[in-house]
Amino acid sequence: MSMHIPSCKHFTGYKPCYPGTQCLGECVSYDPIGTRILLINLDAMGNVLATTSILPAIKRKYPESRITWITLKNAAPLLVNNPLIDRVILWEPEAWLVLETQAFDIVMNVDKSPRSGALAMRMNAAERLGFGLNDDGVIVPLNTEAEENYRLGLDDNLKFRINRKSVPQLQCEEFRLKYARDEYILNLTDEEESFCREYREEAGIGPDSLVVGFNTGCSELYPNKKLTVEQHVVLIERLNEEAGLSLLLLGGPEDTVRNAEIMRRVGQGVVNTPTNEGVRRGVCYENVCDAVVTGDSFGMHLAVGLKKHVIAWFGLSCWNEIDLFDRGVKLYHEELVCSPCWKHECPYNLECLQLVDLDRIAGEVLEYRDRRAASSYAPGAAGR
Repeated sequence: MSMHIPSCKHFTGYKPCYPGTQCLGECVSYDPIGTRILLINLDAMGNVLATTSILPAIKRKYPESRITWITLKNAAPLLVNNPLIDRVILWEPEAWLVLETQAFDIVMNVDKSPRSGALAMRMNAAERLGFGLNDDGVIVPLNTEAEENYRLGLDDNLKFRINRKSVPQLQCEEFRLKYARDEYILNLTDEEESFCREYREEAGIGPDSLVVGFNTGCSELYPNKKLTVEQHVVLIERLNEEAGLSLLLLGGPEDTVRNAEIMRRVGQGVVNTPTNEGVRRGVCYENVCDAVVTGDSFGMHLAVGLKKHVIAWFGLSCWNEIDLFDRGVKLYHEELVCSPCWKHECPYNLECLQLVDLDRIAGEVLEYRDRRAASSYAPGAAGR
């Protein structure tokens, strides 16, 4: 081919980036592609948010690069307005065809799953990192650095009792990136920021009130990662007696009935936010909060990504793998021999759930309220 095709992130071969410009002539917005990276992450939405924390490390190592991220449709909204991602591709047949025509310098597969592993193996890539499939269709590590994370999935004692590395650290290491404890990247748009401010006013939340959100649900895959309705009622009624607090119920479509029941039982004093307005609006409602009480769920990861004060309790899942980035507290019972377990159903009468200390959670909320109030009245605190 005699025609020169620009190696530019913005060039599509369909139309110019800006009206009236000549893409094949002098480019007005040239941005070289550099290292071509495909990031595969089709796991749970919370895991997708956690994976955003490795993007700064990728850009430090490959400052001139194009990052393409393929994910599921329900998780794609979480990657909106992320300046470090060049292209978000949805997991669907059309995307597979397009990706198979391309060449990548590096494929990074986060997921230990057959479908993600199969895609990683089919890509035309100079280097594959993370996880793939062998000739028997078995999930395997693709590089030496991924072996530690691989072993965690096969050794409960290693995963539950010995490991002290967070998921972002494990991911950085398996992708040969320098771990620097970078935080999740979850950016609201200007419209969403305005919506949050307006909703706070419409809900009658005063400027000095501490807004506490209760993430009441969790994935249906692990139903025991949430408190019972009764536990939420007891906790909310306890905090309703306190001054300076505004309480919000948070959740997704699967929590609609549950939240309505909690609302019915606690009556006035709590705001029941909508649960059926989509992922991005759900992000906004959680962003209204200053602190979030939650189990280890997508709502917890949202709170971490939004840089909220997080009070998270753990039962069946691994608290060591979660980093709250020094904003909040993790509550768990390390003495329980059956916790964590990652079981879909509990054979031990949900002891870890029964042992959740509601007084401790309420105390943590009040301690944060008092500490925040004291800091806002401290000398030099004006304008904070």
